[in-house]
Parts: sequence; structure tokens; C-alpha cells
Amino acid sequence: MDLTFIITLFLIGFIGSFISGMVGIGGSVINYPMLLYIPPLVGVGALTAHQVSGAGAVQVFFATIGGVWAYRKSGFLNKSLILYMGSNILIGSMLGSYSSHYMSEQGLNVVYGVLALIAVIMMFIPKKNLDEIEEGELQFNKGLASILSLLIGAVAGVLGAGGAFILVPVMLVVLKIPTRITIATSLAVTFISSIGSTVGKLITHQVPFIPALILVAASLIASPIGAKVGQKMNTKWLQWILAGLILATAIKIWWGLL
Repeated sequence: MDLTFIITLFLIGFIGSFISGMVGIGGSVINYPMLLYIPPLVGVGALTAHQVSGAGAVQVFFATIGGVWAYRKSGFLNKSLILYMGSNILIGSMLGSYSSHYMSEQGLNVVYGVLALIAVIMMFIPKKNLDEIEEGELQFNKGLASILSLLIGAVAGVLGAGGAFILVPVMLVVLKIPTRITIATSLAVTFISSIGSTVGKLITHQVPFIPALILVAASLIASPIGAKVGQKMNTKWLQWILAGLILATAIKIWWGLL
């Protein structure tokens, strides 16, 4: 692996992790297509879809640690949501991650593209009076949260992602969780999910260790910075940034498939 490939991977990891901390996602929605398409595009090397999902799982694990640490004193981490969604998403992610070993690269990309498309549609659904709910007044359907997080964990495990790119829209649109609580709490839930994804990818030998270590280094630097920036931004801007990122990813994935 030459220096240009290492620098390219670090920059991709840095950008993905910064945005990860800012909008409350693990970063895979950004890193997956960039890791898959940019290195061969600039002629520095290439990773397979399985390698990208494996390295991405490890990167998400460390990026979300940095994000949660930055939000630890913010008051936006909802312990009840973390408990109900985190426990179920962990089970789902371990099952999905192990199962991904039997899927083709085309299959991985199709799953990713479908989920990105669903997430885009959900992000553009109007969210009236969502951010007027105070932390102490927050109510959510615990059964629905548990079932949805189990399903999200399963598909996240398949992709080597934390699942936040679909988790965040679900929390905002279906569970009606305020934006800042969604962003902070989704980082914690995604961290738990990434444990299952990472273990599954390691067991099935899908993690390229040097690219993964480069992405981890970028994550530990960039994710806390992104989280600090996100805490100061207008919630509408955060929603639009996330929607735009998911839309761009969906277009790129489907362009490659069709």
C-alpha cells in the first residue's frame, strides 16, 4: 500500500467522520461509496465491497465513540431510547453481519441503495413541531422502537454500517424524536450496533486491517470536532445536510447498479 492510497483513505475517513459527528450518523453512508469509488477513480488502489463494509464497520465503531464522548455533557443522550433501541440493534447487527458473508457484492450494493432511497424519502417528510418537545416530556412507543431497531440492526450488519443513515430518519419521522436528541442518541445506538457489525466482520475475515486502522485514526480526530460543530448548528440545517448526503449516496449507488 503506497503513500497516496494511505492519504486518500485518511481523507475519506476524516470527511466521513466529521460529518458523522455533526449529523449523528456512523459515517458509513458517506464512507461506503467514497471508499468504493474514489480510490480506483484517482488511480491509487481499490477495495472490494466486502472489504469496504468490513473496514467501514471498524471505522463506525470508533467514529461513534468520539461522537458520544463529545455529547456526554450535552443533555441530549436519552438513556431510555439507548436501552430499548441499543439492545435490539446489537442483536440484529450481529445476525446481519454474519449473514453478509454469504451475499454477493452486487447484493450488498442493492441493499445499500434500497435503504438509502427509503431514508431519503423519510428525510423529506415534513416534521412539524418536532423540536418543541422538551427532554423531560419525551414519549415514544417502546415496542415499535425495539422492533424497528432490530430490523435496522440486521441490515446494518449486512452492510458493515452502524445503521444510523436509516436510524435517524426512523427516529425523526416514525418515533417523533426531536432533532438534537435524535442526533446524540443515534450516535450511542449506532455505537452499540457497530459492536455487532465489527465482531461479525472480523469472524468472517472481511476486515482489511491496514485500511481499517487508517480510517480509525481519522475517526478519532474528526468525529469529536464534527459533534462540537453540530451542537451549535440550527436543527433544520442539520436535517437538510443529512438528507442531501443520503440523496447523493442513493444516486451514486443506483447509477452504478443500473
